[in-house]
Amino acid sequence: MNILYIYLFVFFIIFLIFNSCQEQETFIDMIPGGIQVRSSNYLNNKSRGLYATKNYKKNSKGRLEVICGSMFSGKTEELIKRIKRVEFANQNYIVFRPKTDSRNPDNKIISHAKNEISAKIINKPKEILTLAANYDVIGIDEAQFFNDTLINVCNELANNGQRVIVAGLDMDYKGIPFGPIPHLMACAEEVTKVHAICVETGELASYSYRKKTNNDLVMIGEKEEYEPLSRKEFVKKMNVRAKNK
Repeated sequence: MNILYIYLFVFFIIFLIFNSCQEQETFIDMIPGGIQVRSSNYLNNKSRGLYATKNYKKNSKGRLEVICGSMFSGKTEELIKRIKRVEFANQNYIVFRPKTDSRNPDNKIISHAKNEISAKIINKPKEILTLAANYDVIGIDEAQFFNDTLINVCNELANNGQRVIVAGLDMDYKGIPFGPIPHLMACAEEVTKVHAICVETGELASYSYRKKTNNDLVMIGEKEEYEPLSRKEFVKKMNVRAKNK
């Protein structure tokens, strides 16, 4: 009888554990000597973005797409093309861009090919959660200018069943991964790397070379300030600049 009581007690404890798991994402690991219970807070504290699963909808069609590359590679053009297809399919959409980018009018994004689409200017990524709540598709241009909170925002939207299309520079003027873009690339279902043409060799260009000597991470500019280069030409010009310091 004592053994039976012990079994019943153990079964009751396990039942309580599984019952408490229903209200939060809880993970039970088998470890030597027993079990280890981890709540979703463990994952949320250890990481960010996709692991914040409290808003995830079962059978969700949400997805994250990232369009990245150097300057003059057609990132905005690709974003506009995808949004135009969404518009043709009668899906409701909204597009955002950061206030930092002052090159375009307040209510638009315009590609180098002069194609354009309406967009809302925002200061912080968290504004997107409120403004985009009722839209099927969310576009975000010049995403490299936002801080890392954009990572959680994009994943929360995708987890909620929305399609998120992000476009931005993947590297800064030094060839270093830029802002939240590398993290978003890791979380995305689809990553499209677009290329410009190197102005020196005619090869594919992945780097944005800053012509002017300016050490600010963010310097808004166009062809007068930047040029696309291949790896070889970028390294060559950066080495020359370093020697001339």
